[in-house]
Amino acid sequence: MQVRQLSTQDADFSSRLDALLAWESVSDPQVQARVEDILTQVRTRGDEALIAFTQQFDRSQARQMSELEISQARLQQALQGLPDAQRQALETAAERIYRYHQRQRQESWSYQEEDGTLLGQQVTPMDRVGIYVPGGKAAYPSSVLMNAIPAKVAGVAEIIMVVPAPGGELNELVLAAAALAGVDRVFTVGGAQAVAALAYGTETVPKVDKIVGPGNIYVATAKRAVFGVVGIDMIAGPSEILVYCDGQTDPDWIAMDLFSQAEHDEQAQSILISPDAAFLQKVQESVAKLLPTMERQTIIDTSLRDRAAFILVRNETEGCELINRIAPEHLELSVADPQALLPQIRHAGAIFMGRYTAEALGDYCAGPNHVLPTSGTARFSSPLGVYDFQKRSSLIMFSAAGASEMGKVASVLARGEQLTAHARSAEYRILPD
Repeated sequence: MQVRQLSTQDADFSSRLDALLAWESVSDPQVQARVEDILTQVRTRGDEALIAFTQQFDRSQARQMSELEISQARLQQALQGLPDAQRQALETAAERIYRYHQRQRQESWSYQEEDGTLLGQQVTPMDRVGIYVPGGKAAYPSSVLMNAIPAKVAGVAEIIMVVPAPGGELNELVLAAAALAGVDRVFTVGGAQAVAALAYGTETVPKVDKIVGPGNIYVATAKRAVFGVVGIDMIAGPSEILVYCDGQTDPDWIAMDLFSQAEHDEQAQSILISPDAAFLQKVQESVAKLLPTMERQTIIDTSLRDRAAFILVRNETEGCELINRIAPEHLELSVADPQALLPQIRHAGAIFMGRYTAEALGDYCAGPNHVLPTSGTARFSSPLGVYDFQKRSSLIMFSAAGASEMGKVASVLARGEQLTAHARSAEYRILPD
């Protein structure tokens, strides 16, 4: 198969790039209407609706909520029952993720002005958060670690995990990851109904303060709908990778790095940028050679045909400008001196530096979070982190002298806005001369 070839020197390059990057909304009117009905049913009928939808969509035989909750003993059983290699890999990944995120934890602070006024910020964790984890065949234990561990580091008191179990199918690695990450309660429910349960609470599922984690179109639509009732992490689009290469990396490595995102789903996007036209052709040859060896060949083929591109740029500077325009979720700088490029990179979710740093390492065990902004939102968004599970409250405590002086300032501004009660409230604290 032939990947789309673009060049910044083409007259229609800008419009073709815009068309390539365009991605439709996560939802449509039919999906939105279905999701709204599910949310309403769960909000008004609670456990009864949650059980009914789980029976309908996941072919569950459960008749009561106790059958949909997984005990801590069962989670520990999954962890203890893992083959040694899997358990060691999971524990290594968890330890690295924990160690990285510990550095993100923010602490409260304050300072005192000369007149005794105290100002500052109090940082506190959320009380309870919900984690959505895909289930069944599309099971991702790495998502459990990446979502739960930052919440734990932040000090969240209770973590509720929801994971669908279609046909009763449970993934032992997912359960083991929940045990390892310290998840408090796990319910085998999924879809929009699980999001509704977390957002509104039911007789059994507690209401949370924030919902994080990936899901299908119904999950994404539901998260968008409940935002405001609860917090959410983001509305994520298809996975993306952008590789910038100077032409000196093994083309087979680059082809496989592109495959690593393309195999997620047909809408995933893989882009290669290089100033070396001959190298782009070599990677094209590697794609043709390696694609038939892939288990997900059909998905990768569709993704590459529909949404991938190899882009020829004039030089490194133009390449960096293009990176910032695209603002990719994952950026690989496959060059001799990647750190020299960093000052030019303003927009990227995660930056993988050097020829040896495959994006796949970041998905599992590098340490930084793999929950990243997609669809160009890296222009204003950041990876999921400890800070997403902490709240910041302003601290203000005026001394008598400070209240008197600032009361004069507030009075003038309040009266300028015709807010007399504001002004008089401040004026009461003004000390007599």
